[in-house]
Amino acid sequence: MIDILIPVGILFGTSLICAVILTVANRFLGIKEDETTVAIRECLPNANCGACGYSGCDGYAKALAEKTCEKTNLCVPGGDSTAKEIATVLGVEAEDVVEKVAYVACNGTCNAVQRKYDYQGQKTCYAANVAYSGDKFCAFACLGYGDCAAVCPQNAIVVKDNIAHIDPRKCIGCGICARTCPNSIIHLINDTSRVVVECSNHDKGAQTRKYCSNGCIGCMKCQKTCPSGAIKVTENLAVIDYSLCTGCGECEKVCPVHCIHEGNFICGAHN
Repeated sequence: MIDILIPVGILFGTSLICAVILTVANRFLGIKEDETTVAIRECLPNANCGACGYSGCDGYAKALAEKTCEKTNLCVPGGDSTAKEIATVLGVEAEDVVEKVAYVACNGTCNAVQRKYDYQGQKTCYAANVAYSGDKFCAFACLGYGDCAAVCPQNAIVVKDNIAHIDPRKCIGCGICARTCPNSIIHLINDTSRVVVECSNHDKGAQTRKYCSNGCIGCMKCQKTCPSGAIKVTENLAVIDYSLCTGCGECEKVCPVHCIHEGNFICGAHN
C-alpha cells in the first residue's frame, strides 16, 4: 500500500507546487487586459464572423480600444444597438450600421437544372465541388448539400428543392455562408435593396438554356427596360448596380426566365 501512496503523494505535491508557482507568476507577471478592450468586447455579439474586417470580436475590440480603428459601426450582426453601446464606452457619437442580408444567386431547382451524373459521395458542397465541379451541368449552380446551412449561426438557411434559401428575417448579415460556399454564389447586399438576380451563370444564352431553364440568358430585356440604368448585362449575366437601383421592379416584369426577383430583404434580426 505504501508503495502506491508514496508516488501518488509525490505527484500530488509536485502538482500543488506547480499550481502555486503558476498562480504567483500570473499575479505578478501576467499581462492585464485593457479595461476599454474588455468593455467593448462585452458589447459585441460574439459572432466572430469577420464581417468587421478583423479576425473576430477580440480583434475589433482591441483595434477600437487602441484607436487603430475609429469606426464604431462595423459590426453588422450587432446592428445599431451594438454601435451605440460601443460609442458610449468610447465617449463618441454613434454611427449608423449599414445592415446586410445574404441571398443565393441561383434559381436552378430540381426541375430546372440538368445533372451530369448521380453523385454518391460525401454529401457536402465542398466534396461535390471537388468531384468534377459538382453533379450539375451548370458550373455556377448551387450544389444543394447545405454547407452554408451548417455554418449559419442563426439557422437562417434551409435547402429546399435542391437550392439553399436564406430567410432575411433571421439573417444577421455575418457573411459566413458567403465565405463557405465553394461556388461563391452567395452574396451580401444592403437590406434596403429590393431586387436581386438569382443566377450566377456566365455562359452564353444557348448554353445556359440547355442546362437550366431558370438561368439568365443575357437577353438584355432588363437592361433596356430599367429606367435608371441600374442593370447591365456583363459577361452574359445581368448585374445590378445598387447605387442606381430604385427598386421599381420593371426588370423583374420583363425577364423571360424569371431569374430576377423582387422582394423585401430587410433583415428582421436587426429590427
